[in-house]
Amino acid sequence: MLRIERMSYGPDAIAHAEDGRVVFVAGAVPGDVVCAQATEERKGYIKANVAEVVEPSPNRVIPKDPALLGSVEPWSILSYEAQLAAKRTNVIDALSRTGKLPKAEAESLVQDIISSKHEWGYRNKLEMAAFADAQGRFTLGFTEQGTDDPISVKECSLGVRTIAKAPGKLTGAIRYMQGSQDLGIYRVGVRSSLRTKSLEVALWTPPSSFPRDFAQKMLKEAVGATSVVRVLAKPGSKRQVKRVEVIAGSGVWTEELAGFQFAVSAPAFFQVNTRQAEVLIQFVMDAIQPAEGMRVVDLFSGVGTFSIPLAAYGADVTAVELSGPAVRDLRRNAEANGVWVDAICDDAKRALGELEGADAIVVDPPRAGLDAEVLTAICESHPKRVVYVSCDPQTLARDVARFSQQGYALLSAAPVDMFPQTYHVECVSVFEAL
Repeated sequence: MLRIERMSYGPDAIAHAEDGRVVFVAGAVPGDVVCAQATEERKGYIKANVAEVVEPSPNRVIPKDPALLGSVEPWSILSYEAQLAAKRTNVIDALSRTGKLPKAEAESLVQDIISSKHEWGYRNKLEMAAFADAQGRFTLGFTEQGTDDPISVKECSLGVRTIAKAPGKLTGAIRYMQGSQDLGIYRVGVRSSLRTKSLEVALWTPPSSFPRDFAQKMLKEAVGATSVVRVLAKPGSKRQVKRVEVIAGSGVWTEELAGFQFAVSAPAFFQVNTRQAEVLIQFVMDAIQPAEGMRVVDLFSGVGTFSIPLAAYGADVTAVELSGPAVRDLRRNAEANGVWVDAICDDAKRALGELEGADAIVVDPPRAGLDAEVLTAICESHPKRVVYVSCDPQTLARDVARFSQQGYALLSAAPVDMFPQTYHVECVSVFEAL
């Protein structure tokens, strides 16, 4: 029998076995008393599943989509208030353990978490894997956490109302479209904006012949697509894109964010929670206080989420982004919003010379955080302020320690809940030269 103590930074809850080992328990929430079945035992920890909830926690709730507990909604059995508390705690723990800050200092630096207005129906994008069901039929769904095991679903309650039922609708449309022919579709993405009414379907396939007219008709009927594109790429972990083929519509998805217009081409990245992305932008703007003549470098800039608002308030912005399609989108978005951004298509490491003379630097790196060489170059360029938008508390905390070693102090860390029903948390951290 185990009493569950807290949530991990991951899908599982944490307890301790009689011998002191940490137990990661899938399907449990803090306050539960459970009987658990071990699935993996190591010297330092145990992994287990809940066999029986002996005493349910007051924080336990009934999940909306039980089938998705093991994939995209792992915290949906935990009340939203408890999710928020656990996410802030995870940020504090990471800064304390990995970032080497005293616990009291980490507690004081981490602000109250900004909750999402919508606990459900917040995602403007769903990306689904394609696989064959038990009858060998084409099916869309998600995969179990940490595996390639498929989960077939007709609906995902995380999606905005216009695409929540897209998994089932697109499965039916593509089955009919394919007939007995395998078109090689292995991934399908759908993006929808409640503000612009733009809805795009992206079909991922290897290069091959394709029934364009039929696909256009079926997908428009199925989900009201305003744009249909085909991303030509070989399946696999790297999924290197050869090209994007426009099948119907403009070939871009559009969204309104913080009063600015953005056009995003597949497969360029864009924040999936539009309302909370506006919170991130406001934090960045407040931290930098852009003004005429201020020089700001935006590393990992994407399609211009931060670059364009900063430029609109007078800053001279240099944006660095490796993805060619994202850079093209950024340039187009800057022009559409009447601002100038010096957009450079390059790897952050190779563009380190662009950091010289910056008054402030914004970084929004992938989950792996900042490369050590890039972080050192940022510090050596001596900006007054660095604003770090992180999607992983552990790599953020590692980089907090590195910044501290190179003369930059953490002033504040603001957690923002971009992803309710999951363990993920975004954090906007502000560093200043000592």
